[in-house]
Amino acid sequence: MLYTNRLHIILLVAVIYMCSCAVSNNPQRNQIKQLQKGIIKDDTSFVYQLPFEKNTTHLLAQGYFSKYSHKNRAALDFKMKRGTTICAAREGIVVRVKEDGNKGGWNKKYRAFGNVIVIQHTDGSRAGYWHLQFNGALVNPGDTVKQGQPIGLSGKTGYTLFPHLHFIVWRSGNNQWQQVATRFKTSKGIKYLRPMRRYSNKY
Repeated sequence: MLYTNRLHIILLVAVIYMCSCAVSNNPQRNQIKQLQKGIIKDDTSFVYQLPFEKNTTHLLAQGYFSKYSHKNRAALDFKMKRGTTICAAREGIVVRVKEDGNKGGWNKKYRAFGNVIVIQHTDGSRAGYWHLQFNGALVNPGDTVKQGQPIGLSGKTGYTLFPHLHFIVWRSGNNQWQQVATRFKTSKGIKYLRPMRRYSNKY
């Protein structure tokens, strides 16, 4: 089992490397890298919970503005088997649920099939949880959810190469939505997550 997991990680890294292109020139990218490395500090923003169950660990396959499919996205991809329980990273109100998509693959024709849950937080920001399995939502629009509450089941719907959870946060400003990076509570403290590392909810 351990050998198989390592092989999957090696293959994933190889695919990401082969599909890489020029990195984003978004100014957020440099700021996020400095936050990840601790060059600049942030002790005021909200601390999110990892979006999966406690006492579990998942690989962050792709991070903010990664060279692969996140070139222009401040988003995170957590590698998960189909049917893995997804939990709310922050409390809020469910404002969108799509769970009728039943197809997925590495082709843009599948984009419309991506299942998603969107939660609005008390400060007006929103978090999106993408690629849920068919009928994989455990909540409905209008529901109030708590941080850590199970909200859905991971899958491989929409435009995606492998089963995973695509997580992204936006906030409104200047009459438009802007993607933002978020801090997380992990077994090794509060961090801005970095790709190709495993993160645990064991604390």
